[in-house]
Parts: sequence; C-alpha cells; structure tokens
Amino acid sequence: MTSSNKRLEVQTEDQTPHKWCVSLGEEAFKRFFSQTNPTVHKVFGDGSLFSPLLFGKFFDPSDAFPLWEFESDVLLSHLRSSSQNTVDWCQTGEGYVLKAEIPGTGKNNIQVHVDKGKVVEIRGQWKEQRDSKAHDWRCGHWWEYGYVRRLEMPEDADWKNIEAYIHNDTYLEIRIPKSQQGRDLPQGKDMA
Repeated sequence: MTSSNKRLEVQTEDQTPHKWCVSLGEEAFKRFFSQTNPTVHKVFGDGSLFSPLLFGKFFDPSDAFPLWEFESDVLLSHLRSSSQNTVDWCQTGEGYVLKAEIPGTGKNNIQVHVDKGKVVEIRGQWKEQRDSKAHDWRCGHWWEYGYVRRLEMPEDADWKNIEAYIHNDTYLEIRIPKSQQGRDLPQGKDMA
C-alpha cells in the first residue's frame, strides 16, 4: 500500500479577527450532538481532537487549550484503554509533535493557522451553509458547519517554522520546533 504525505501551508496571518464570536456551550453541544448525523459523531465524537469532551470534561474547542502543559498519558488514558484514541502528542529535544485522525471531510478542508504567535488553530468545514448570504460560519453557530481546536503554543516554540502534514488523507501531523533557547532547556517526558 502506498503512503501519501502532503504538506499543508501553515498560515500566520488571519483576516477574520472575530471569528469565534459564539462559543459552544455544553448544553448547546449536547443538543447538537444528539442529532443522528453520523458525520457529527465522527467529527465531535469520543477520541476526536475536535470533541469538546476529549479531555474528560467539557472544554469549548474554540478556546485555547494548554495541551503541551499536560502529559498525554494522563489526559488520554481513558481513550487509550477503550481503543478510542485518535490523538497523540509528544515533546522531543527538537520540538513538539501532534498527530490526530481528521474527520472524513477531505484534506482540502483542513487549515492550520498560527494566531499572533501564541495559538495553533486547526479548523475545517464539514458542512456547506445553505444560505450563501449567511454570516461566516465561524461567527454563527460554527459547530454546525465546521470544527476547530485551538491550542496554546509552548513558550519555547519557534512558531514561524511550524510544519503541518496530511498522511493518507486521514491523519494530521503538526510539528512545532523549539526555539534555540528551548532546545537548550531540559525537556519533559517523551511519549512512547
């Protein structure tokens, strides 16, 4: 079987400064998730990077999460034990690596942005809006049309050199190199 790896352009300037105007509250998510749409369950279900319940309690995906401050073994232990894990990350001497299965919506929908050098934003659109004159999906009930996960950048990240790849149209890999000063500091536990 042939492996297909494609590099994504990581955008560092975003032209929509107020994109996440409506947060996804827990009650709104429960109502939305109760739909029988299989795509909704694949995008936001257990184990998905885009699930608000990925880390065991509700967390709005449009808020920046300090992922790198946690050990992956701790946050993802219940998903690993149930074989639902589609997300992994680690820290090495050279940088940080995030790997995640992406929803089956096509590689062209995935976008990776760096917001002000402080946040990595992964987003995509899984459903077309019916009314083309409607507001941008990111400013309305964005979860009905797209998905997002915002992650705080580590302080020692070299955000200008982030790389993102799609492997076999299924897995997203983001590599965040450490700045030279960060490489000189002692590193945390590497993930196995």
